[in-house]
Amino acid sequence: MSTTTTAHSAPARDAAPGSPAPKAPVPSEGRIGLRGNLRHIAALARRNALAIKADPESMFDAVLMPIIFILLFVYVFGGAIAGKGNNGDYVQYLVPGMMAMMGMNIAMAVGTGVNDDFKKGVMDRFRSMPIARSSVLIAKIVVEVGRMLVATGILLGMGFLLGLTIKTSVLHLFAAIGLSMVFGASLMWIFILLGLTMKTAQAVQGVAMLVLMPLQFGSSIFAPPTTMPGWLQSFTDYNPLSNLADAARVLINGHGPLAHSVWMTLAWSVAITAVTAPLAVAKFRKKT
Repeated sequence: MSTTTTAHSAPARDAAPGSPAPKAPVPSEGRIGLRGNLRHIAALARRNALAIKADPESMFDAVLMPIIFILLFVYVFGGAIAGKGNNGDYVQYLVPGMMAMMGMNIAMAVGTGVNDDFKKGVMDRFRSMPIARSSVLIAKIVVEVGRMLVATGILLGMGFLLGLTIKTSVLHLFAAIGLSMVFGASLMWIFILLGLTMKTAQAVQGVAMLVLMPLQFGSSIFAPPTTMPGWLQSFTDYNPLSNLADAARVLINGHGPLAHSVWMTLAWSVAITAVTAPLAVAKFRKKT
């Protein structure tokens, strides 16, 4: 006498009576919706902000750098660049240009911070969680943009003490600040990628300085390009920091062409983010 067995009549081997139900699989990154991503970014940004609160010394660069640089250039180099007794005119020229410089210097700290977090194992912990990998990096940028706002606010405060005047309107000033934030955030992706690629924070800082120095001093931030050699003027024309400095200068001082500098700054910001952000996220996933 033959016995037939159906698939549905055989009990599952691992479903013993009284045993706990198997855990649901951890959702993959691809299944996380926009709301979940925003929630993760907010939580991680709060974590980064609390880390700054626990270590106030990490704000020294954002607080002291604008004070030191503006005093150095106005009182040490201002007479040579703008002429003796023309410090007031040089402040009007320098401060909007330095708004471009703040974003680049703050962005450099992001790369060293990411590299250091990997050394401490913090990033490995984040990568083990069911969250979008990009949310970890975006949260880092959100907090660093906040530090950039602090640095820019201190820079403008020092500028007002030294005689800076807004010759347009408060809305134009906010537009200059917003443009600086957008460009600075795009630069952070470059330095995050450097932080994920270089082996040590010192290496990140060294490479960053090699990038920072030519871009900052080969621009219109500190001196008009007309005083430079022809070959250097050509470099400043294509330097994105010059475009941002020129745009901020027009928005604050109210004279000169504006549209070209603004569109070039936005174009550079979009291009830098479009190229480096996917590379940084991919490197973050695969970094060992």
